[in-house]
Amino acid sequence: MGGVGPTVLWFRRDLRLGDHPALSSAAGDSGGDHGDRSVLALFVLDDRLLSPAGARRREFLFASLRALDRQLGGRLLIVSGDPAAVVPAVARAVSAPAVHVSADHGPYGRARDRAVAEHVDLVATGSPYAIAPGRVRKDDGDPYRVFTPYFRRWLDHGWRGPARTGADTASWVDPARIDLGQVALSRIDATATSAPRVDLPEAGEEAALARWQRFLDEDLVGYDESRDRPDLDATSVMSVHLKFGSIHPRTMLADLARRRGTGAEQYRRQLAWREFYADFLHHHPETARQNYDRRFDAYRFDSGPDTEEAFRAWTSGRTGYPIVDAGMRQLAQTGWMHNRVRMIVASFLVKDLHLPWWRGARHFMSELVDGDLASNQHGWQWTAGTGTDASPFFRVFNPISQGEKFDPDGDYIRRWVPELRGVAGSAVHRLRERPEGYPPPIVDHADERRVALARYDRIRR
Repeated sequence: MGGVGPTVLWFRRDLRLGDHPALSSAAGDSGGDHGDRSVLALFVLDDRLLSPAGARRREFLFASLRALDRQLGGRLLIVSGDPAAVVPAVARAVSAPAVHVSADHGPYGRARDRAVAEHVDLVATGSPYAIAPGRVRKDDGDPYRVFTPYFRRWLDHGWRGPARTGADTASWVDPARIDLGQVALSRIDATATSAPRVDLPEAGEEAALARWQRFLDEDLVGYDESRDRPDLDATSVMSVHLKFGSIHPRTMLADLARRRGTGAEQYRRQLAWREFYADFLHHHPETARQNYDRRFDAYRFDSGPDTEEAFRAWTSGRTGYPIVDAGMRQLAQTGWMHNRVRMIVASFLVKDLHLPWWRGARHFMSELVDGDLASNQHGWQWTAGTGTDASPFFRVFNPISQGEKFDPDGDYIRRWVPELRGVAGSAVHRLRERPEGYPPPIVDHADERRVALARYDRIRR
């Protein structure tokens, strides 16, 4: 193909056409009208990202890609391989003057993009966040390490309104007319997994916008009071769509700005937590794998066959603690878990079973449909007491009282632990007798709490 060809829009965590700044940039659109450039839509199946993801997250990704392809009229080019090789190959094949992307601020994404930029003009516009990581700083220029002052500055900084983009922003190139040589093509209808069928959320931008609107209309008003109740199904479950970018947080923040009340304020705060963790990982990429508070490197965890058996009991939801087991079974069956329950099961692993947070975080990342590195790792570090703005280590969640407080009638437990469906009401939290098939507690919480605090006291001193 001679001369200057179309630009390439390389989709990553931005599988939508609305509120897409990189699409505006790729199309040469500066005022919300149709741009003057033709654009090739590209997605790369990168094994470095696919391998750690569980089958359900891959399944949701593929469903999101099929939805995006439908929006593009069947003109999404999907290739497989190392982005540092295949993205330049695609750009050369179409004589693209530039490859446009939404900026990636994660540790792997930044390294990958540096490698790609050695071979093509890589233009980053926008990001998966309302405010890109690295921009919210203290007066002295240092990044924030505590959420509340970050949140105040985040609000003061503000963000642009949603970008006016859509399918008609660009003239989309038909990839069927391009000779890509040796680049490995992937057909969307062939992207399937062996995951057991579960009720995954409907994928794609239209589904994300519809789900968000339902939440605004039905659950936002009571969100502040109900968000910690796993039995009420009152959360938005928008984390799945934010993970893949089928909706942009600026779109959500614009809608929240038109609402009043504590529900909107609390939801805005939850979006800020996501941005705070992304910002912190941007400045401290090592915290994806190690303690932010390095004192905890000296903390003594358990090991050996009994510990491994306990870990298997935790992952399979057979610890004998009903709220823990309900959460782990919800995760195993659906690829999602209520946020309050995520904290409860994380505390149980670290402080009752004395296992390192990164083992639980790794398991979550393999199972969660919404598995996001920054939010997952730093959420675990918050509960473990090892991270930024962390819950103090001596705050040990009691799995029984937590269940009584946040699932008062036991409906959440009975939904996910069928052995306990014959136990009425709140009695499900303090079982007098164990129904057939349901295990006794694998540890004594009171004893293990004392062990955890004694070990913490040794490193604190």
